[in-house]
Amino acid sequence: MKRPLIAAAALLLFSAVAGAQDWPAWRGPTGNGLAPEADFPTVFSAEKNVAWKVELPGKGSSTPIVTGGAIFVTAPVDGRDGLLCYGMDGEEKWRKVFGAERPGKHRNGSGSNPSPVTDGERVVAYFKSGTLASVSVGGEVEWSVNLQETFGEDTLWWDLGTSPVLAGGKVVVAVMQEGDSFMVAFDAESGEQAWKTDRTYDVPKETGQSYTTPLVVGQGEDLQLVTFGADRMTGHRVSDGELIWECGGYNPENKAMWRVIASPSISEGIAVVPYGRTDYFAAIKVGGEGDVTEENRLWEVQVGADVPSPIAVDGKAYLVRDRGHIYCFDLKTGDELWEQKLPRESASYYSSPMLAGDIMVLAREDGVVMTMRIGEDGFELLGQNDMGERLIASPVPVGDHLILRGDSHLFCIGK
Repeated sequence: MKRPLIAAAALLLFSAVAGAQDWPAWRGPTGNGLAPEADFPTVFSAEKNVAWKVELPGKGSSTPIVTGGAIFVTAPVDGRDGLLCYGMDGEEKWRKVFGAERPGKHRNGSGSNPSPVTDGERVVAYFKSGTLASVSVGGEVEWSVNLQETFGEDTLWWDLGTSPVLAGGKVVVAVMQEGDSFMVAFDAESGEQAWKTDRTYDVPKETGQSYTTPLVVGQGEDLQLVTFGADRMTGHRVSDGELIWECGGYNPENKAMWRVIASPSISEGIAVVPYGRTDYFAAIKVGGEGDVTEENRLWEVQVGADVPSPIAVDGKAYLVRDRGHIYCFDLKTGDELWEQKLPRESASYYSSPMLAGDIMVLAREDGVVMTMRIGEDGFELLGQNDMGERLIASPVPVGDHLILRGDSHLFCIGK
């Protein structure tokens, strides 16, 4: 059932800029999982239409990133946190290792869950161990700091999942956990701490824990970090970390165990986010000052997702549920435009979808990658592509190729 709230126009714009074939962060240059129209194969397997595949040194769940023809991925190396660089030919260029790995608890977790991020000059990697490190694209370690040693222990019940973001010359990490939570920024070049902002709220048990990644919106001095966790969405100023606005109401009955995993997506100044452990999908207008709960909440529907993050684009909001049920809503009104199910299996979707033009790619945990053509009334399933190993990372488009990261291998799909 839809709860009608007030409608509003867009306020903020995406600030990320990247080359046409770059994928500089977990969900790409816009943070939305969007790519230009691409020409990669939609039918493939672990052997078919594989340009190359390389064996990785250890299990990780992070999504690779791409800049300037180089692929960067985190993985454990002999029990230590590692960052590796590959060329588009699959040849390893370099690898750097840091402190001891903290292995994952969940069957799909690892010590390398967060995805790295790049500005084209450096790559910043973050690990469950607390290590945050900057390495030049050429392979020189610039600086590193351990957030848990510096600010206190990790109190998440499960494996750390939030990825670092780059904005306004700073590296920002959101630490939203049981008890003391905060956002912290470091100068991207020097590694010096720029600011640290408390983000602790009085919420029931586990509800303050969040595995989401902030989005960067705005331009110039108006850059903001839009972050979801602890039953609210917040906007912090990038320059000094100051809280500008917050929007609550995401746990009206004040329930325990309402931790969140799926990150928000923003288009036309409207953010959409699933919450409530698959129960709800909500939209708000981004921006304002102070408590904007009453005036900025736009709509809410009683259907959601736990792990896959949504996609907002071109006046639509796409929600992929954990068992492969896809919904399309009108971004401004919340009206359901269509819904359709992927073939049912016992495995779930821990990966978030990627949309290149009208082609959506989505990986299931058992290693089957779905490709489909999105239309006005639903989707046409193009391929059910079995890669032969577990797949938790999100798919990455690079021109006419597709990069997939499995439990054991890095694949490059191409004609």
